[in-house]
Amino acid sequence: MPARSRRSSADTSPLARFRPRLRAGGVLLVASAIALTGCFGADSEVEGTADGDFADDGCTSVVVATSSEKVNMLDALADAFKESSQHEQLAECATVRPINVSSGDATRFLTAGGDWPDDDTRRWPTMWSPASTVWTDRVAAAASASLVGEPESFTHTPVVFGVPETMAKALGWPGAEIGIADFEALCQDPDGWASVGKPLWGSFKISKTNPNTSTTGLSAILMQSYEASGKTADLTAEDVAAAAEFSRVFEECVIHYGDTTGKVLTRLYDETQNGAGGSGYVSAVALEETSLLNYNQGNPDSHTVQPGETLTPPKEKLVAVYPSGGSMWSDNPITVLGADWVTPEQAEAGAAFAAFLQTDAAQEILPDYGFRPLDASVPLGDLFRAEYGVDPAGPAVTLPKPAVDVVSAAIDQWTQIRKPSSVLEVIDISGSMDEAIGDGRSKLDGAIEGAQATLGHFRASDEVGVWAFTTGVESDAGENIVVLRGVEPLASDKESVDASLDDLRFAHRDGTPLYDAVAAAYDEMVARAQPGRINAIVLLSDGQDTDSEISLDSLVAKIGASSKEGGDDAPVRIFPIAYGEGADTGALQRIAEATGGQWFDASDAAKIDLVFASVINNF
Repeated sequence: MPARSRRSSADTSPLARFRPRLRAGGVLLVASAIALTGCFGADSEVEGTADGDFADDGCTSVVVATSSEKVNMLDALADAFKESSQHEQLAECATVRPINVSSGDATRFLTAGGDWPDDDTRRWPTMWSPASTVWTDRVAAAASASLVGEPESFTHTPVVFGVPETMAKALGWPGAEIGIADFEALCQDPDGWASVGKPLWGSFKISKTNPNTSTTGLSAILMQSYEASGKTADLTAEDVAAAAEFSRVFEECVIHYGDTTGKVLTRLYDETQNGAGGSGYVSAVALEETSLLNYNQGNPDSHTVQPGETLTPPKEKLVAVYPSGGSMWSDNPITVLGADWVTPEQAEAGAAFAAFLQTDAAQEILPDYGFRPLDASVPLGDLFRAEYGVDPAGPAVTLPKPAVDVVSAAIDQWTQIRKPSSVLEVIDISGSMDEAIGDGRSKLDGAIEGAQATLGHFRASDEVGVWAFTTGVESDAGENIVVLRGVEPLASDKESVDASLDDLRFAHRDGTPLYDAVAAAYDEMVARAQPGRINAIVLLSDGQDTDSEISLDSLVAKIGASSKEGGDDAPVRIFPIAYGEGADTGALQRIAEATGGQWFDASDAAKIDLVFASVINNF
C-alpha cells in the first residue's frame, strides 16, 4: 500500500461518524414529492473521471457525485485532503474522485431505488454533493432520510441573472437597483427593449432551466414567488399560488428551457465570439454566480478544464444582476450516502473528507474556483471583482430556502404555467434504422420508444405533431414525408399518438432526404408559429443526407434568414438528435445553430430514450 503523507494541517477536527448503510428501494413517489419526467436526461450519464483514474492505487476509493461546475474544485480539494490531519487519522489512505452528475438526475437515481445506473461499479458514489440542500431534502422526503445521511454545506454561491454588459447598462446597471419585477415588466411590455430606448434589440428574452433537473431553474421559480409576494422570508404554498399570474407572464419571455445553463451559455458564447461581439440570442440568463465567473473566463459550460487548456474570455462579458428583492443561494452540501454499496471503509473516509471541507485549509481553496467560502472572513481573491462581472458585496438580500411542501408547490405550479409549446417531431425512417443497437432493439425501436416516452411531458394544451421521412413516400406535407399527426393540441390523444408511433415499425424505409424534410418542416412551423409559444422542431436522423434537392448551405441560408427577418417574436428553433455513429453531426449542428436551437449527441443509439428526455426538457 502506498505510504500516506504524515504532514498535518493545523486543524484537528474530529471525524464525523459514518452513516449506516441502507438500500434506496421500494419507495412510491408521490407526484408532489418529485416530478419524474419518464427518463434520465442526456447529461444524466455519469461523466467526469476517466476509467484510468479509477485504477486501484491501494487506497480506499471515495467517489463523489457532483454537479459539473464543482468537479475541478473537488479535484483540488481531494489533493489537499491527502495532506490533512483528517486523512492522517484514517486507518487506510483514501482517494477522492469527483464525477459529474447533475443534481436533478442524482435525485432521480437515488429516489428510484435499486443500484446506481452505471455498469462500472467503481463509479458508484460514496458521497453526493448536489448544488443545494433542496435536492437532499427532496430525496429524504420521497425516499429515506437515512439514504442522504447528514448533508452539510461547505460552500455557497448566489443565484443571479447574467445580462450582457451592454444590455445591463441600458437598464441602469450598475447604479440602478434591478429586480425580477423589472424583468417581468419588460416581458409584459409589447415594445420590449424599445421601452428603454433600444428598439433594435427586439423582445426581452430570458433563459431558464427546467426546475425538475436544475438547481438554478428551481431557485428562479422560488425567487419569482418571493418577488410577487413582497416577502424576503417565510414563503408559503399560498404565496406561491398567489404568484401564479406574475410567474406566468415572466415565463412568456423564456426562449426555451433546458437541463443545464451550460448549453445556453455555450450558444451565447459562440454567437458572441463569431459575431460583432454581441448577441440577440438572450437578454438575461438565470444562473449561479460561479457559472457566470466561468463564462467570463471562457468556460461557458463549466467543463472540467484539462491541464494545459487555454480559455478565451468572451468578447462581451455577462454581468451579475443581483435582484433587488433578493437571491437564493445554492448551498452546496456534501454527505455520505446511506446506500448499501457504500462500505464502512468508504463511509469513514467520506466522513473524513466532509470534515476536511470545513477547515480553513479547504475554505481558502474555494474562491479560486468561483465559489464563496462559508466564512465571510476568508478573502475572496482575484476572481470576485468587476472585471469578471460580479460584486463581492452582493447580494444585498438573502432569500431562505422554503419548506419542502413549498418547493413542491412551486414545481407543480411551473408545470401548469410554463410557456406553452408547439413541437413537431421529425423522425428519420430510412433503411439504416433497421440496424440493431445491441440490446435486442433496432435503431427504429429505440427512436419510437424514445418519442413515446416524451408524450407524458406535454400538457393537453401543448401542440404536438409527428412526421417521418424517407424516399418513396408522399403525403399532404409533400414528397418523402409521412404525417403521423399534424401539429395540434395534444388534448387526450396521447394513446392514439403512441399507437401512430408504433405504426412506424411497419413503414416503408429507403433513402435519407434529410435536408428536404427539414426545409418542409420548417416552412410548416414558421407558418403556424405564435409569439406566446416555444415553437420548435425535434429532428432525429441516424445518417447523412442522400436524396435531397436542397443543399445544406441553401437550407442553412433559408432557416438562418427566416430566424433573423421577422422571426424575433415567434422564432422556430430546431433541436436535432444525432442518432448513432453514422449521423452527420456537423450538418445537424449547423442546422441547430442557424435557428438558435441545440443539437444532442446520441452516438450510443441504445440510449436514445435518455436523449429524448433531455431534449424534451427544453419545452
